[in-house]
Amino acid sequence: MISTKPVYIALGSNKGNKLQYLQLAIDAIFQKVGVVHKISKVYKTPAWGFEGEDFFNACIKIETQLKPKTLLKTLKKIELDLGRIAKKKKDSYESRKIDLDILFYANELIEEKNLVIPHPELHHRKFVLQPLQDIAKDLKHPKLDKSISELLQESEDDSEIEPIKIWLKNPKKHYNFSKFNFIAIEGNIGAGKTSLATKISQDFNAKLILERFADNPFLPKFYKEPERYAFTLEMSFLADRYQQISDDLSQLDLFKDFMVSDYDVHKSLVFSKVTLPEDEFRLYRKLFYQVYKDIARPDLYVYLYQNTERLQENIKRRGRKYEEDIQDEYLEKINAGYLEFLKSQTELNVKIIDISERDFIKNREDYLWILNEIIS
Repeated sequence: MISTKPVYIALGSNKGNKLQYLQLAIDAIFQKVGVVHKISKVYKTPAWGFEGEDFFNACIKIETQLKPKTLLKTLKKIELDLGRIAKKKKDSYESRKIDLDILFYANELIEEKNLVIPHPELHHRKFVLQPLQDIAKDLKHPKLDKSISELLQESEDDSEIEPIKIWLKNPKKHYNFSKFNFIAIEGNIGAGKTSLATKISQDFNAKLILERFADNPFLPKFYKEPERYAFTLEMSFLADRYQQISDDLSQLDLFKDFMVSDYDVHKSLVFSKVTLPEDEFRLYRKLFYQVYKDIARPDLYVYLYQNTERLQENIKRRGRKYEEDIQDEYLEKINAGYLEFLKSQTELNVKIIDISERDFIKNREDYLWILNEIIS
């Protein structure tokens, strides 16, 4: 899972439909850069350093996995796409349809020829500090060691600044997960279910439930001697999953909007049908339904399908030693088992999404495509 960093960006416009340009910029940042978590009020301020129309300014907080230089390049491309024209004089100020500046990139200090972070002028500019205070008043400047509120109070900028009574919209609200209390992301070994569940939880304020499979002492033994350890492994998973899901579903988090997990308890039936002899499977299935008869089912069950070649690539990339010798045949049996199980389900709300040609970790467009598939 690629980690993300919190970033604060200033937006400004003083040409044409200023509010529309600000909104289009936020929409583009969401599409190309990362999730937008906070948006300030919009403020009308006089042009800074030149004669021109008043600006509309705002600040946003985002999370992105883009590195600083790539982020800068992407923001410049968004400016160009929205009609910004390059400056006639490099060190001059002039009117523009949209202006995007990186204010902070986590707590990093960067001083390069074309990129300085934190922005070297932000503490002198009220049109930046005021909207920034809306969304990050306690944020500390890593170089000046003062909060945004303190910097605003100390600012010598006496420019008039007026809040506009129109709010910019957060594009992530298009992805409405409010109709779900509990979403389960499922898939074969290496399908990406943990990565997707984690991204959704981070972006949409969900309680994350991850299967604690790594602690199972029988898993490495099973991959070495499947016939010997299959029943022991499946029984241990039966007990572990019951304990975990019971605990997680019973512990409400009032500060989260819904729950998302990287497994559903019914995977025990899928895997055990593949790994166990018929007589042992019948016994196991009887025990399963006794144990799980009162467990709540997810409102939405998402199955991520990937072809065997992609699964093997993902398995090798994550480098778990006990998975090194997983055979194509085993993965294909697991996939067939899932599809057979899902066809027989009448009570589960199931969505099967083929992501064999998608890379939602590296490609944000693919990630947003998957989100659209989930909520549609």
